[in-house]
Amino acid sequence: MTMRYIGGGHKQKYRLIDFKRNKDGIPATVKSIEYDPNRTSRIALLYYADGAKSYIVAPNGLEVGQTVMSGAQAIPEIGNSLPMQQIPVGTIIHNIELRPGQGAKLVRSAGAFAQLTSREGNYAIIKMPSGETRKILSTCKATIGSVGNSDHALEKSGKAGRSRWLGRRPHNRGVVMNPVDHPMGGGEGRASGGHPRSRTGLYAKGLKTRAPKKHSSKYIIERRKK
Repeated sequence: MTMRYIGGGHKQKYRLIDFKRNKDGIPATVKSIEYDPNRTSRIALLYYADGAKSYIVAPNGLEVGQTVMSGAQAIPEIGNSLPMQQIPVGTIIHNIELRPGQGAKLVRSAGAFAQLTSREGNYAIIKMPSGETRKILSTCKATIGSVGNSDHALEKSGKAGRSRWLGRRPHNRGVVMNPVDHPMGGGEGRASGGHPRSRTGLYAKGLKTRAPKKHSSKYIIERRKK
């Protein structure tokens, strides 16, 4: 398979991130906050009291020398990971699991945060960064605070070469192609072509792509704002 507009870029090494936070009850000290080329957020290196080391996504306000902990007995402070049934209502959270023990899947990007708005039986009601409100089992873990590096959205690359370091090659629009290359290509002069759609013909604006019988739809209380 060919991936267009991707290639080159600086060599990267993958940092294994602990999204499960399953060393419950063992305090860990933050040794450093580091850059990670594989994600928009910064990562924090933890030294556990039992000698283990791991990386976590660095929340906003986490500082070197601070102590963090995970597990049901942890207190709801920045960087601590605990089941949502132990987190006070109204708390800002990130790194949320979808299934207990699966590891964090939601709200991991720089500057992102969700809010625990209420509880309903076995479920916690979460307001997602997109504006969607959904139910998640309250035995799932989440980390307190918002993800750090919130200025990421304000960054300007400054030059074309910086995109190349990140492995992004020049991207050309469908409108400037020929009909053989793209559904929006062709036409005399600067004709902008037809309905916005992808190279394969799928509409790019307003077409609902979510599966109609998706299992998780019943957990969504309010859809995201358009």
